Amino acid sequence: MGCCVSTSSQSSCSSRSNGETVSPSCFGISCGRRKRFSDHVNMLKHLSSIPNRIFTNGKSRSSCIFTQQGRKGINQDAMIVWEDFINEDTTFCGVFDGHGPHGHLVARKVRDTLPLKLLSFIDSYEYKHNKQSTACCKGNNVKSDGVESDKDGSIEGKEESMWREAFLKSYKTMDKELRSHPNLDCFCSGSTAITVVKQGSNLFMGYIGDSRAILASKDINDSMVATQLTVDLKPDLPREAERIKRCKGRVFALQDEPEVQRVWLPFDDAPGLAMARAFGDFCLKDYGVISIPEFSQRTLTESDKFIVLASDGVWDVLSNEEVVDIISSAPARSSAARILVDSAAREWKSKYPTSKMDDCAVVCLYLDGKMDLESDYEEQNYSSATLQSNHSGNAGESDDGQNSEPSLQRNYTVRSSEENDSYKRVAAAAIEVEGTSETVSHEDQNWSGLEGVTRVNSLVQLPRFSEERQRP
Repeated sequence: MGCCVSTSSQSSCSSRSNGETVSPSCFGISCGRRKRFSDHVNMLKHLSSIPNRIFTNGKSRSSCIFTQQGRKGINQDAMIVWEDFINEDTTFCGVFDGHGPHGHLVARKVRDTLPLKLLSFIDSYEYKHNKQSTACCKGNNVKSDGVESDKDGSIEGKEESMWREAFLKSYKTMDKELRSHPNLDCFCSGSTAITVVKQGSNLFMGYIGDSRAILASKDINDSMVATQLTVDLKPDLPREAERIKRCKGRVFALQDEPEVQRVWLPFDDAPGLAMARAFGDFCLKDYGVISIPEFSQRTLTESDKFIVLASDGVWDVLSNEEVVDIISSAPARSSAARILVDSAAREWKSKYPTSKMDDCAVVCLYLDGKMDLESDYEEQNYSSATLQSNHSGNAGESDDGQNSEPSLQRNYTVRSSEENDSYKRVAAAAIEVEGTSETVSHEDQNWSGLEGVTRVNSLVQLPRFSEERQRP
């Protein structure tokens, strides 16, 4: 895909010029704790028992997370907070919004695997750095890649470069693994990703798709203000649309939703993907949709208070400022994510009464590292059992605590060809459909489409040749 090239966003960081040899600890890496590849394989087998890693509704030392299924079927959102990620000063956060027949499985696969790929890259960087540093100490005239001064002599600049490369390589290998996965069909299924690493006062961010991260800070008047940290990578961005069109993909909006630009195959009015970058979605990877992440770095200050990561189910109905106000006014920090999802649910009913609410997932990371007392936690209708369930390791448990089978279920993200023809007639009966059952028997393995009006579905319909692939 030679013409599908991403232009990564540029960001600056504070400069420290001193030219002296620096140990790996300056990069937040502990020399005595390097993990080998076999350690990561073993870790992948025991993810549920890793301490300080949460991925279901609950809280950690410095964060709270919450997800709620919408009205389109199985919850396809996934989320994670992993404290002590590399060392005690590093936290990994992520939100992943799946789409397509297997979107929920793709999102969970990325949630579980992508952080390990980041760890693996950082470990290999540390090993290379230590090896070259040893050569320097023996008098060899060799400069370490980890501490060699860049043009402005900034060690922070080298740290940023390290994380940029880590995100780029990790996302690339993640998508490659999905393509070759023997038991997960990602041809017309995929996931967004918004991933943030907080290391001391530094934020490193990599992201694809339309999930979003914002920062809440206090201004000089002691008022809370919102700063958007990421860009919604949708086909309506000129550079994204230009790349897709260069690769023979098509970008246009449907008549009944003119505000939503979508990506279409050159030879078929499908699948109508509402984002320009994603994991999976291999039916569009030759036509301009990519998995190369945007990367950015930010240095935190004392005025910065918390970070919110959320899927588009939240951002479709709430502004950045409204999200900051809701989180700031939560009676307890541990309940802030749940309160935000509840607020989004009310807005869906108010603003789009004929639409099916999208899944919502929220991660709220407090930058002072503090959380409520356990008594406050219990007052918000949580319990220690909820926290323990985060490490249950139940493979059949979805992110919102509901049991689900890893089979093709009806999640109302895509319309089949037949249903697409009758869409307008179905739309007229949307309110009546809202009152009907949203679940389908497991025997119904044909992934059918929407039975009502929704707002900004990730996909419109499966390609005709994709439907043939599912029927051997």
